[in-house]
Amino acid sequence: MTRLIIARHGNTFGPDDTPTRVGARTDLPLVQSGVEQSVLLGLYLKLNNLYPDQAFASNLQRTVMTAKFVLSTMECHIDVQQDSLFDEIDYGPDENQTEDKVIARIGEQAIKDWDDKAVVPNGWKVTPQDIIDGWKGFADSLPEDSTTLVVTSNGTARFAPYLTGDFGSFAKNHKIKLSTGACAILERDKSGNWHVQDWNIKPKDVIK
Repeated sequence: MTRLIIARHGNTFGPDDTPTRVGARTDLPLVQSGVEQSVLLGLYLKLNNLYPDQAFASNLQRTVMTAKFVLSTMECHIDVQQDSLFDEIDYGPDENQTEDKVIARIGEQAIKDWDDKAVVPNGWKVTPQDIIDGWKGFADSLPEDSTTLVVTSNGTARFAPYLTGDFGSFAKNHKIKLSTGACAILERDKSGNWHVQDWNIKPKDVIK
């Protein structure tokens, strides 16, 4: 079985910070809670014997840091390969803006459509088909019977279920947004078809 583990980076805002919509042009490091999420993610993967043969992150430090903490927790001695394919999307005029300002510009329905259906709001600099094609090309290249870890961001991760060939059904039955420090597990069967085995696994909720 070929397995693809997709994780979202850990927190980049602390309890006293004002969160903003952090995209491709805002390169924040993890805060302490984000480090802790990454360690928990590594522990979850270790406990479930989900050791990656290769690991990827974007060019943004929050994903690289997450991947490195995951691997060190697992005592998994492989390099983190950085690929722009997994960079977060560019939020255009809403980049690094607080959510109230984003809603004031595009409206609550646009946010809902983005969170429910991955419909890109006006002004954001992203072409969904490019991300979808990127996921498909990457997934098709994975070696048979291998396990691959990808640490990416929320905007990019939500398009990964297109690998199944039926994103509409997936979106009806799942929240497509991955939480910070959470992961998804996709598997490719012998016929080359991808299936989402788990989505939005939050290690803090399942590790007892």
